[in-house]
Amino acid sequence: MRIVIVGAGIVGLNAAHALLDKGHQVTLVDPGTDHQRPTDGNAGWIAHTDIMPLASPKAWRNLPRWLMDPLGPLTIRPSYLPALAPWLARFVLASSPARIKSSISAIRAINEQSLPAWKERLSALGLEGHLREKGILSVWRDRNHFLRAEDIMARQRNFGIAMEVLDPRGIAEIEPALRNVEAGLLYPDGCHVSDPANLASDLLRLAVERGAVHVAGRALAVQPQDDAVHIHTDGAVKSVVADRVLISAGIWSRALAKQLGDNIPLDTERGYNATYAKGAFGLNRPIMFEGEGFVASTLDTGDRVGGAVEFAGTQAPPNHERTAAMITRLKRFLPHLDESQPAKRWMGFRPSIPDSLPVIGQATCDKRVIYAFGHGHYGLTQAAITARLVSELIEGTPTLLDMKPFSAQRF
Repeated sequence: MRIVIVGAGIVGLNAAHALLDKGHQVTLVDPGTDHQRPTDGNAGWIAHTDIMPLASPKAWRNLPRWLMDPLGPLTIRPSYLPALAPWLARFVLASSPARIKSSISAIRAINEQSLPAWKERLSALGLEGHLREKGILSVWRDRNHFLRAEDIMARQRNFGIAMEVLDPRGIAEIEPALRNVEAGLLYPDGCHVSDPANLASDLLRLAVERGAVHVAGRALAVQPQDDAVHIHTDGAVKSVVADRVLISAGIWSRALAKQLGDNIPLDTERGYNATYAKGAFGLNRPIMFEGEGFVASTLDTGDRVGGAVEFAGTQAPPNHERTAAMITRLKRFLPHLDESQPAKRWMGFRPSIPDSLPVIGQATCDKRVIYAFGHGHYGLTQAAITARLVSELIEGTPTLLDMKPFSAQRF
């Protein structure tokens, strides 16, 4: 089949390879100039051990403290509050015990398959060298806060997720640069990639080498007609015709889905980061600073601190005072960090759904159009398994997972 993928981020690129594997003709429609897509600036984690949605007791415990700080881990620009209101209403609904339980089951189902899918994809393409299997460490400043997380840890143990509880001495043995931490939790099976932008670049290069075509431009409209589905762009190639279309354009998917009759509660959690020279943090593996709203990553291309959530839409300029505040908080744990070092600062648009589950499934108006977007903090994690599911949906074969939790019609 002639398949057009709208969006060449990490999900779209994985889907391209999954569909090329099946012998389809693949065209990627993407402007190639979007420097704020999370594919290029994320933390680089394959966080397959995570099970909790954003709408969780942990988030609600920290929410009042976070919202009190305009430069804290989570903020809403007042001017954007009216536009965000429908999303917030669904977020509240997603916070009920029953909905949280349902979201946990779905997150575990897809994340459990994420690392095997990634290993299979990287091996098939000869890209195994991008994977770093060094574990992921979560740390707490206050042991009492660590004890409050026991319910989450119990759920993870019930799912068979390996973990090792560490006291300050145990943390110091594996991460001697860390300071001011009272408890830690090591996930030995956690892993990350060399650099998310470099991985995406290799995936695009190899997709083109395998026969995929890259049309430079942003998709303006997706119009199903009797003969085929027509995609109109703002690039030099104004129109592309397809037998099937995959919409995987991150936050930009919302407008296209609306054209197709699906009003998806998709918004952007604007994330910030700063990348220092490699070795600047003195860490050996990725670190989650629990309750602080940021993480640190040891990438091949530099040491990155990133995170935070800002709701302000796609038009407001970045506020890198948030980045500076995050760096200041990081220095509580890494006091040796020299803030005067040059650091590359970045802000990007995480495509977020209130229940923390991506939309993967058919459009309401035409089954020839498939969605795969809204992965939030798990875009890199879930990209390879999403690609497999998309391939199964397009070919009409049984899917590995129950797709109901991810359906666009669940809203």
